[in-house]
Amino acid sequence: MYDPTRLAALVAVAEAGSITRAAARLGYTAPALSQQLAKLEREAGAALLVRHHRGARLTAAGELLLVRARRVLDELEQARHELSVLTGLSGGRLRIGTFMTAGTHLLPPALSSFRRAHPDVELSVTEYVPPQATEAVALGEVDLALTHEYVPGPAMPPPEGVLLDPLLTEELVLVTAPGHALTAGSGRLPLTELAGQPLVSTAPANPNRREVEAALAAAGASVAVRCESPSYAVVCALVSAGLGVAVVPEMMAEDSMTPLGVRRLDPPELRRRISVAYRPGGGTPAADTLRALLHGAFSRHTSAP
Repeated sequence: MYDPTRLAALVAVAEAGSITRAAARLGYTAPALSQQLAKLEREAGAALLVRHHRGARLTAAGELLLVRARRVLDELEQARHELSVLTGLSGGRLRIGTFMTAGTHLLPPALSSFRRAHPDVELSVTEYVPPQATEAVALGEVDLALTHEYVPGPAMPPPEGVLLDPLLTEELVLVTAPGHALTAGSGRLPLTELAGQPLVSTAPANPNRREVEAALAAAGASVAVRCESPSYAVVCALVSAGLGVAVVPEMMAEDSMTPLGVRRLDPPELRRRISVAYRPGGGTPAADTLRALLHGAFSRHTSAP
């Protein structure tokens, strides 16, 4: 097997036309370069150079080896570049999964910071409905993903090989049309005060809906679902239009596109926990960097425990 350093020496002599000029180009002394070329000739078992008073020229064996040497050196340079992309932040691709709320309100600032620091990394974002995001991480479809679960609520352990790194826990709050009596007061509103209120709710399969209705029932507050939508944004818009009240994550109430009345509930047991799902030991520096940025972005968003 030929030493790449000696192959580079042969290429340099072929291009420079002399050992002295090639040595200067490579940062060697002429005697040191001559020693490298002599070792290469022993490896090849043939004379590769003919030295003359004006420099050096390659023999037929040298010309043959030169063609292969250039190919080998080009392949090694390409390998170095690809490894740099794979193990560093100078290129490559980072695939992120998210759910709508986080993708709209929390992910963009973190990605903006990431882009400024690492402009050569290609980014792609795919929207999932939890727990599909954790499955996408397990299958290698994305490098990391934002997901959520409701507390209290059924435990949804991630797939094997995937860990959940908690980022934020936010309360669920009451939202009403502006000026509604339930959100006009101060302090926390007891759940019992919601008895008899028309409720705008999420889709029947949403874990939040099941837990909210169970908590209201346990508090003795019977409510009638007047309208439902799978989208929190639509729920907030319907509430703003006066179709009823709703219990939604605090983030949705804060960032609603339509005006709302907002009030915290008592007891404050209804929460949503947001996490980033990732494969420990199977990530990239780009994924690790974004995960750190997400911690910073989420911690600035709210002070909820």
